[in-house]
Amino acid sequence: MKRAKTPTFIVELPLSVCDNTEWQLTARLLAGTRLYNAALGEALRRLGLMRESKAWQAARKLKAKERSAAFGSAIKAHDFTSASVSAFATGCKNAAGWKGRLSANETQRISETAFDSAEQYSFGKRGRPRFKNAKRPLKSFTGKTNKAGIRYRAELGVVEWAGLVLAVKFPPKGKDVWLEKALESTTKFCRILWRTVKGKRRWYLQLAQTGLTPTKEKNTTQAGCEVGLDVGPSTIAVVSESGAELFKFCPTIEQPWKEIRRIQRAMDRSRRTTNPHCYNANGTWKKGAKVKVVSKHYLALKATLAETERTLSAERKRAHGELANAVIRLGNVVKTEKLSYKAWQTLYGKSVKVKAPSAFMQKLNRKAESAGGQLLELNTWSLKMSQYDHVSGECHKKQLSERWHVLGGKAAEITESSVIVQRDMYSAFLALCVAENGHQSSQLTMRWPVVKQLLEKTGWCRQIQIASGGTLVLPTVTPSERFVF
Repeated sequence: MKRAKTPTFIVELPLSVCDNTEWQLTARLLAGTRLYNAALGEALRRLGLMRESKAWQAARKLKAKERSAAFGSAIKAHDFTSASVSAFATGCKNAAGWKGRLSANETQRISETAFDSAEQYSFGKRGRPRFKNAKRPLKSFTGKTNKAGIRYRAELGVVEWAGLVLAVKFPPKGKDVWLEKALESTTKFCRILWRTVKGKRRWYLQLAQTGLTPTKEKNTTQAGCEVGLDVGPSTIAVVSESGAELFKFCPTIEQPWKEIRRIQRAMDRSRRTTNPHCYNANGTWKKGAKVKVVSKHYLALKATLAETERTLSAERKRAHGELANAVIRLGNVVKTEKLSYKAWQTLYGKSVKVKAPSAFMQKLNRKAESAGGQLLELNTWSLKMSQYDHVSGECHKKQLSERWHVLGGKAAEITESSVIVQRDMYSAFLALCVAENGHQSSQLTMRWPVVKQLLEKTGWCRQIQIASGGTLVLPTVTPSERFVF
């Protein structure tokens, strides 16, 4: 689907759905799921025929400048286009008699989603798309405009969709000022979706509003000001000329590892008891076997596990938003190293699962752009933030366990007059002063006295301490859980 040319933000509101209306929505979900499978199957069929054609094979052997036109001709010859697949889906809907359930707008959106999956697969950007089923049903319906299909009637506070009228739940007037400002914007299109909350299906309305999201008064940013970050698997160092601190990611989340493991073991025992045909004599899984029986106890455990993960995900999203707002309040131009978050999943799997640093960076990027700024990713290898010293102008390698940087020397050259600064905070300071993807001595010299005072106040920069026996005493690194700016 084509991206909108104007800024868009999402407003989500709960819907009031009675039993009869939910039955009708469920029936439309089933129709939409079948329509998606039909469109995806047709797109994959055309893709397979196109790849087997002689024209496609010949195009693969051409040079880069010539192959583009050859591939385009093969695509047109086999009708592997979004419009053609949409027309096929519309014909399936009309033949099935679903005109009263799905309008043309929802049908086109469903087919476009299916075609996008097949197209990304053809480019090698993702794996082969899977079909929907009872375990992986359709989760939402999206319109194309607010004039036909799914329509939000602001004057009535309802959503109309092919004969259905769904009431929208609003908070008391004056309680949510942000929501009232957001609803004043023009609605581009609507989306109806559902989630499982505490074992029950809950329905929601998402409004795609025109423009930038309203800014709360407490989150006003300093336009043009820069912020340096050093992101880790579980912590983030934030440095600017008006604030500096080392934070924990999601300090309010305590992952119940033992409880989750206990539920998973109970589910495994139940599955083995009700499906003995799926396991070999030594307890290993039989290749190609399928689970045919699930007990009520198994379903209850599965619902408990899903609710636990949903609760953790919601709290993680809230904590990320709170931290991102704290960073944006310091400045809307954010500088940080370009990192491989996928590599962290292998090295620090449990920590990344709980803290989700990549999701935080995506949220921070959106908020920076909404505030009129940007997120700049710096070259990790050329800058060497964790090794560079702006006093000596040299790079010194450090062990991962060395959490304090000695200004103007190595760890082995520490004296009583040496100044040490916490390693992550110093890397964030260096990121703050980067210009044209290089360390700028003028920026470092000008900004260091200001930042040094901030770091001294928070305890991240101090004079070295040597015990009476000549033993080096390094402070303990304890990230903050509160936003002090």
